Amino acid sequence: MSVDTLTIPTERVQQSRISQVNFDNLQFGKTFSDHMFVVDYKDGAWQNPQVLPYGNMSLSPATSSLHYGQALFEGMKAYRGQNNDLLLFRPLSNHKRLNTSAERLCMPELPEELFMQGLTQLLRTDAEWVPSKEGSSLYIRPLMFATDDYIGVRPSLNYRFLIITCPVGKYYDKPVKVAVEPNYVRSAEGGAGYAKAAGNYAAALLPSRKMQEKGYDQLIWTDAKEHKYIEESGTMNVMFVINGVLVTPSLSTSILHGVTRDSVLQVAKDLGYTVEERRIAVDEVIGAQKNGKLSEAFGTGTAAIISQISLIHHNGQDYELPPVEGREISNKVAAELDKVRTGQAPDTHNWVHKISL
Repeated sequence: MSVDTLTIPTERVQQSRISQVNFDNLQFGKTFSDHMFVVDYKDGAWQNPQVLPYGNMSLSPATSSLHYGQALFEGMKAYRGQNNDLLLFRPLSNHKRLNTSAERLCMPELPEELFMQGLTQLLRTDAEWVPSKEGSSLYIRPLMFATDDYIGVRPSLNYRFLIITCPVGKYYDKPVKVAVEPNYVRSAEGGAGYAKAAGNYAAALLPSRKMQEKGYDQLIWTDAKEHKYIEESGTMNVMFVINGVLVTPSLSTSILHGVTRDSVLQVAKDLGYTVEERRIAVDEVIGAQKNGKLSEAFGTGTAAIISQISLIHHNGQDYELPPVEGREISNKVAAELDKVRTGQAPDTHNWVHKISL
């Protein structure tokens, strides 16, 4: 489907809500921009792309995604560049992963041109919503869900794709305490853990809440078979620095292929650090902490970028990690990534997509 940006109909709000927003005190995911991009899949094709005022939608009680979970999403960010351009970080990687998730959930592929041009027009329409304050950005949430009014168990014939956005500040304002989850499973090999399926996150809510009630911010998920090997941390990929080497679990069908994960590993290599993608046993990490060889631990994801871990709980005991200020690799990588995303450093990997206003 070929769509020119200028031909996508745009219905603008009568009055913007932006004057009501305190950009110095943004809570993640609670303030939404004026408009959204919407396109529907009917009769085997994507039809009627539009930019509309952000607002509620009318759904049938029989909408199939509400019953059988055919729903997925992505997460990405836009930054304000030095010349007032809008900078998107690796949008094509998010588009590729969206289609990977769609394939796993038996949903239709979304054409790259439709994704990029709809996103571009939406951001141009709501350009004023992209914060300029350091540490802030415009969070972008593409999502797709089944829309058949039918409760028989089969893939839907109809779908809706949307993009909504919200200005955000920092996701975490301090290092997090995590606990190794000994019983619950985020995903199993052969499942949908590598897809950004809505149901993956629903299943994680109960064990996360139980750990939060014990005083920990997030979980460290382990493998479904033995609970011996680390997979992810909360809603993020996870990394450790052991003996000066940056290590992270190798990708599988139970681990999300994080765009931020990939970016962190590449920047670390660019800076000359040794990187390993392999199986990481919980006992290896705890043993490294006991022997003074675990110098850093952190999560990586779109919302937080790099979220430092200050403590790991395992088998009834808390293990403190070194202070964040002295963490060489994660701090250097975070600083370099921030420069690339905001146009302050050369984009040697062609990660940044510029939208001129």
